[in-house]
Amino acid sequence: MKPEALLHPMPAGLYCPVGDFYIDPVRPVSRALVTHGHSDHARAGHGHVLATRQTLEIMALRYGVDFAGSTQAAGWGEVIDVSGVSVSFHPAGHVLGSAQIAIEKDGLRIVASGDYKRGVDPTCDAFEPVACDVFITEATFGLPVFHHPDPKVETQKLLTSLRQFPERTHLVGAYSLGKAQRVIRLIRDCGYDGPIFIHGSLAKLCDYYVSEGIALGDLRPATLEKKDPSAFHGAVVVGPPSAFQDRWARRFNEPLISFASGWMMVRQRAKQGGVELPLVISDHCDWPELLETIREVSPQEVWVTHGREEALVRWCELQGLPARPLHLVGYEDEGD
Repeated sequence: MKPEALLHPMPAGLYCPVGDFYIDPVRPVSRALVTHGHSDHARAGHGHVLATRQTLEIMALRYGVDFAGSTQAAGWGEVIDVSGVSVSFHPAGHVLGSAQIAIEKDGLRIVASGDYKRGVDPTCDAFEPVACDVFITEATFGLPVFHHPDPKVETQKLLTSLRQFPERTHLVGAYSLGKAQRVIRLIRDCGYDGPIFIHGSLAKLCDYYVSEGIALGDLRPATLEKKDPSAFHGAVVVGPPSAFQDRWARRFNEPLISFASGWMMVRQRAKQGGVELPLVISDHCDWPELLETIREVSPQEVWVTHGREEALVRWCELQGLPARPLHLVGYEDEGD
């Protein structure tokens, strides 16, 4: 069987005609396999969703319990038959519950990575290399210029700023699923044990992470209406980046705007967003990690999707490894 006969791009996403299912479809379909809970990969309205337990529970928190007609939870490494296609889920290291999806038929195995990272992150299971014939890799930071620093070194910049400007409220922008919880845990692991205030939109997901055994320490609501503004002097406030562009952020005392993202390596992005303290903390692989992963998985062919596709395709070709871009649309960088 040729790989394209087992899985190929369609307008709704990657489609497996043999098993009649899609991986991370961008529009409602009858049967969807979902890699993780970010909104560009996990959407409501499918007839049936197969995903890890944590991803299904995160989707229920974000979209309501009736987000799909029916659901099925997959355990790590469990082989599930879907209309004659063997399917299994393996840790991707991106956010809690995130998975790579392996599909296999007649001795041909394709692994769709979803979004993944290789760095240490105590808020989710670590990436697990899965041998395969075709590896479908994301390429969010798929350019040689991207070399992400140690996230703890970046976090120390925030703690240093807190000591230098004890009167200022430090507002840390972080996406609500995965990044916010990881940043909070990084702050704790770097020795900060004071209360961390969170925007209301983060509460459900932070509570869920705690219920899954991820220690986040003392979290309190960042609600100015109920507190003396002076209570936030020298405080850390974590919230979605969009909240820092409205009146909510301007109520704090001399707010110092920070943003945790792999894109903070691009100075122009930080400047355009009014970010005073950029923190280069990414939930995706950088260029060396992408190359390391391809070497480790050792596929016969690489397909590249949602990101800087052409540079990674070219690198593969220079290694004598067949590769092609998929040009899928509808995937953004919510978990960057």
